[in-house]
Order: sequence, then structure tokens, then C-alpha cells
Amino acid sequence: MPGIAAAPKTPPIVKGPWPTGSLTLFAKDPIEFFMKYSPQYEGIYEVTSIFFRVATDFKQMMIITDPDYVKHILQDNNRNYRKSFSNEPLKLLLGKGLITSEGDFWRKQRRLIQPAFHRERLAAFAQIMTDECAALIKKWHALNDKSVVNLSHDMSEMTLRIICKAMFTADVDDAIELVNREINTANEKLVARVLNPMSIPLWVPTPANVREKHTYDAIRNVVSSVIDKRRKSNARHDDLMAMLMEARDEDTGEMMSDEQIKDEVATIFLAGHETTAVSLTWLFHCLDENPEAEAKLLQEAKTALNGRTPVIEDLKNLEYTRMVVEETMRLYPTVWSLGRQSYQDDVIDGWSVPEATNIFIPIYYIHRCEKYWPEPLKFIPERFNNENSKNRHKFAYFPFGGGPRLCIGNNFAMMEMQLMVPMIIQQFHLQKPENFKFKITPLITMRPDPEMQMEIFEI
Repeated sequence: MPGIAAAPKTPPIVKGPWPTGSLTLFAKDPIEFFMKYSPQYEGIYEVTSIFFRVATDFKQMMIITDPDYVKHILQDNNRNYRKSFSNEPLKLLLGKGLITSEGDFWRKQRRLIQPAFHRERLAAFAQIMTDECAALIKKWHALNDKSVVNLSHDMSEMTLRIICKAMFTADVDDAIELVNREINTANEKLVARVLNPMSIPLWVPTPANVREKHTYDAIRNVVSSVIDKRRKSNARHDDLMAMLMEARDEDTGEMMSDEQIKDEVATIFLAGHETTAVSLTWLFHCLDENPEAEAKLLQEAKTALNGRTPVIEDLKNLEYTRMVVEETMRLYPTVWSLGRQSYQDDVIDGWSVPEATNIFIPIYYIHRCEKYWPEPLKFIPERFNNENSKNRHKFAYFPFGGGPRLCIGNNFAMMEMQLMVPMIIQQFHLQKPENFKFKITPLITMRPDPEMQMEIFEI
């Protein structure tokens, strides 16, 4: 009858073996699952399992791949969507930090922390970034040509030292050693819980759980120790920790509790060094595979810097460097998917999304979808020049997320990579050993497995 709206459509279902359904296929290899099934559907489809209603707080699970649908969830109707089931395991380490908190509490925390990541404030950290990169370069110069380095480890150690010094200014060596030792274990344990909704709760004292809890406690205890020293000292510090400890809510004058500071520092530890380290690792892999891009990058660095250490004012002259970083994050987004869960029933472009639906947004697939990217598997940094970027859907490329929950550290990370890549590229050519093979492994971040090995050659 005229005037009666059509009933919402039910999204198509990927079927799998009873009773675990297609969740079994998803959990086995999420990346392969996305790449296999997403092209078969028009932007939305459902993953099934009998265990959803039994073992989780959501009723069903959907995959969303259309940028317009992603925009609806992350931006236009974002208040109807909280972080998904996959967010719960992260709270074991991150507590109620910015990544895991919700609603009014999240908004208050975001307001408190945002000033620490303003562009003007970030300029103070540029020297830390270039100093630590120079220390890595010095370490590599002490090696022989064609020495094999563990690039994943070296990038991780460098970015961890940067975030520790930005966070704590001093007294960081012990913290770096401990966090570097424990963070990989934490990453692996957390993703195991994300992919298995029926994991044994951490409060059950199995031997594996005891070891896992020790990892989380060790990281948080480092932060507690620094907070305690600060509380007992009258010394002034100009670092992220000081800003967190001194931040006041504009409306209430309220400051963060020590427990909340620990949550935010643990969040910055995990998100602030891990994602950048992995992106840099993938970047040098991409340059090894694309020597013409490496040549252009080196030419830009020589022209803009002529061998000197870059400063923040040089970023405007390192445009191709920015494009290389962005094309790397397109092909290898370290945050490979986002998760949301609906509070109430919703309709997206005629598709029914009931309340308590768990939603996965596969950034990796969208960044490689030929509907939005010509020749999507090729490494073409020029995609990100101003002309080619101006009409791009902003949710066809979103390595830092989007909407109100856009990553607060995106400018920090971009500055870090734009400063360090020209320093390294002017000193070394890196290439993978002839027989080195790896696979893409989607943990909390998307890493190469085994860790990336590279031969280094002085230029």
C-alpha cells in the first residue's frame, strides 16, 4: 500500500558447521575470512554461532564493509554503538582507559587528555623521537654490512623508548626493559580472548591465567611506581605523566585518580608505541618490495635535509614521506579491524541491525577493496597526494578509526614516522634475507610472523 515503508531486510548469512557455525571459520583466520566472504556481499553480512546467546552479551554478529555504513556506525549514529565484545578482554590490561571506556566517562576523559596531544604540544617531543632514532642508527652502524637485524624488535624498542621518555622524561630504562618484555605476551593473550568468547575467566587460577595476570600486573606496577615517586617529589616535570596528573575537568575541577592515570598510561603504552613500531616495520617491507618508491623517498630526504637531522618544521617538505607512510597503512593497517555493539535496533540503508548485535569493521579488507582502490594490491604512494585524495570517501581509508573516537595519538604517530623514516633511509638500505618468509598475523595489532628480519646495507 502507498505510504507504508518497506520492512528492513535481514542481512545474508555465512553458514558454517553446527553448532559453532561460521564463527569457527572467522576465528581460525579473520583476515582470510574477510577477504573470502566480503566480496560476495553488498557491504553487510552475518556470522553465526549457537554460542553467541549462551556465552556472550550479544545476540548475533555482523561484518560491515561499505564505507557509508561504517560512517553511519562510527560517526552519524555513533551514540547507538558502544565498543564490541572484543573490547572486554582489553580491560584486563587497560582498565577504563580511553580505548575501553564508554559514554559520559569516556567524553570526560577525552576532554582531560586531549590537550596533551595538541599539535603545539607534540613539537616538544620531536627531539626525543630524533634522538632515539639516531641511537638506533648508531647501533646499526656498529654492525657489518649485510648483518641481519630483527626489525620488528628494533622498531618496537625504539618507539617504546620514545613513548616512555615522552611519558616519564627520566628513570625509564627499567620501565623500558620490563614493558618490552611483557607487552608481546599481553598482546598474544588479549587477542586469544578476543577471538574466543568462551575463554576461561582470568579470576580462575589456572596456571596459564596466573602467568597472564602476572603480565598485566607487571606493566601496571611500573606505572604505579612512577606515580608514587611523583607524589613524593616536589620536582616539576614537563611530560605526559605530569599533564595527566595535573589535568582538571573544566566544569568540576576534578582531577584523575591514580587508578585512572594507570589506565591511561597503560593505554598509551600499548597504543602509543606498538602501532607505530609495526607500521614502520611494514613500511620497510614495502620499500624492499618497491625500489622505485625507495629511490623517490631517498631523493626527497636528500633534497629536504641534505644529511641533517629533521626538525618539525621540515615536515611540510617531506610530502612523499607522508604518502609512503599512508600507503603503508593502507596496505598494512596495524589496527586491522574495529568492533562495535548496538544498544538499540537500527536500520542501515534498509538492513536491519537489531539491538545487541556485535559488529566487526574489517579495515584491512576495506583498504584493499577494488571498489575503492584501483589496483589495490600495488604499493602506490601517489594515491595520497592532494589531488588523488580530495574526493576519497573518508571511511574508505581510516587507519586511525573515525568519528568522535578517532585515535587521539594520530598526529603523534604521523610526526614520529615522518621524522624517523628520512633519517634511516639516508643511512641504510634494508632488504629481507633471500629465504625469509612470513605470514600476516592479526593480533591486537597486525604483525608479521615470524618477526621481520632485514639485512642492512650502509649507503
